Amino acid sequence: WVGLMRTMDAGAVGGDTGRWPFLLAMLVTTIGGILVFSILIGIFTTGLEGKLEQLRKGRSFVAEEGHTIILGWSAQIFMVISELAIANANQRYACITVLGEKDKVEMEDEIRARVGNTGRTRIVCRTGSPIDLADLEIVNPQAARAIIILSPEDDDPDIHVIKTILALNSGSREAAQPYHIVAAIQDEKNLEVARLAGGYDVQLVLSGDLIARIAAQTCRQSGLSVVYTELLDFGGDEIYFHHEPQLAGKTFGEALLAYADSAVLGIFHADGRIQLNPPMETPFASGDQVIVISEDDDTIHLTAVTDYGIDEQSIRPANPAVPTPERTLILGWNERAPTIIAELDNYVGPGSVVTVVAEVEGWNTANGRLPTCQNQTVNYQLGDTNDRAVLNALQVHTYHYIIVLSYSDTMEVQKADALTLVTLLHLRQISDAHGNPFSIVSEMLDTRNRQLAEAAQADDFIISDRLISLMLAQVAENKRLTAVFQDLFDPDGSELYLKLASDFVQLGTPVNFYTVVEAARRQGAVAIGYRVNAEAHNAAASYGVKINPDKSQPITFTPEDRIVVLAEN
Repeated sequence: WVGLMRTMDAGAVGGDTGRWPFLLAMLVTTIGGILVFSILIGIFTTGLEGKLEQLRKGRSFVAEEGHTIILGWSAQIFMVISELAIANANQRYACITVLGEKDKVEMEDEIRARVGNTGRTRIVCRTGSPIDLADLEIVNPQAARAIIILSPEDDDPDIHVIKTILALNSGSREAAQPYHIVAAIQDEKNLEVARLAGGYDVQLVLSGDLIARIAAQTCRQSGLSVVYTELLDFGGDEIYFHHEPQLAGKTFGEALLAYADSAVLGIFHADGRIQLNPPMETPFASGDQVIVISEDDDTIHLTAVTDYGIDEQSIRPANPAVPTPERTLILGWNERAPTIIAELDNYVGPGSVVTVVAEVEGWNTANGRLPTCQNQTVNYQLGDTNDRAVLNALQVHTYHYIIVLSYSDTMEVQKADALTLVTLLHLRQISDAHGNPFSIVSEMLDTRNRQLAEAAQADDFIISDRLISLMLAQVAENKRLTAVFQDLFDPDGSELYLKLASDFVQLGTPVNFYTVVEAARRQGAVAIGYRVNAEAHNAAASYGVKINPDKSQPITFTPEDRIVVLAEN
């Protein structure tokens, strides 16, 4: 015991007394103890440092179940994580795992700086390649609830996405159910290849086509992009599927007034078909689900109210609008321009004109890719959209709608966004000088530059990858939403419109939203909200847009206010 104590405490030998053989033995024991314990401490320290280094590198296995995996790293990841964290706010043990070709500590630091507090949701980062089978096993995809594949910021992002889908389906599969994979594809020609790689269970968002469709729709309806954002983010009301046995045998028109705190959109049939705004006499069958907009899935309740307080005197009869020729100006060019022009042709009246002004190489080749239109004439002009003289010569104040596209095909992101900002500032000054607040929709590639544009009061409705990020997060939570969004953004069938309130109810008279819903029902449309023009420039009030309002609360509309409806035209 005395010898052991000497090996553990070298200072104890200084207090020894006795004959020299004993003192020499204790000295040797102490020296040996120092050597042995130094080796043990070194081994322990080296092992601990190695383990910490392994953890720091992000190469340890993720022992999670029911987590959401994000494969890849791009600027979209911060919005996706923010939305998923909001969606998981009522979950006790939510986890998001990120696998990217970046240092684990750097990823964690950027997420902490850009996203902030994620509440109950834990963020786990791992370093690796999403197309490497060994690296994929680290994040435990077999136990994941959903897998989101982000497009990399390179020249051919679709190839990387397709290879990642192939890697997921080539790895070891222990799960009984197929993976719930959500990914964005930019080029439509790669869509079918991605489906072949992952099967038809893979939920794919055609990002380039989607942005083009939104740009075409929002340029004609001020505030529509805010409506889309309200529906796509998790901060307010979202779209849910709800099984309501009491609706069996009732018609879709009757269901519109059945919920006080939810707005009915359509029917999810038992056979998997989705109908948004079907004919009002369409019945609910046993097993059908109602598609609604609600604050949460636990706020969808049938109302006990039987007297809705509908003001029959305030309901206006249908007054079909006659299509008139429209003038649209497109400044800038990228691969989405042909789709935007084709989409505009579905909405404008005969005799309309689209003028494209841009400065790009191979302009003749670009012209050849533009579609043939039936309702509008397309004019082309070479010009620098940042040149004030060019804009003045165009007489931009004479156009109804203006779309500013970024040169994303030929320029780096920040340079392309800088040119867009300059063009927006010129347009706003021209608008103020002529007193003609024409509608402007601009495309931004970096969300941070979008905030700069808003700070400069250049435009309130700017299209960016933010909408794609929001949609990826929504579909990751519910795969059936893919079909709903495809229907909403498709020109065939019903789309969202902001129509004048005077088309539905009497102006200047307080009416509840039950009356608005009934007025829209009689015109074959579904009213889901409204926009107050007095708050059109108030970001804190969502630019005046209110989705799924309390149907019992009265509201007085002015001539500039609009009703948000789901209608065929």
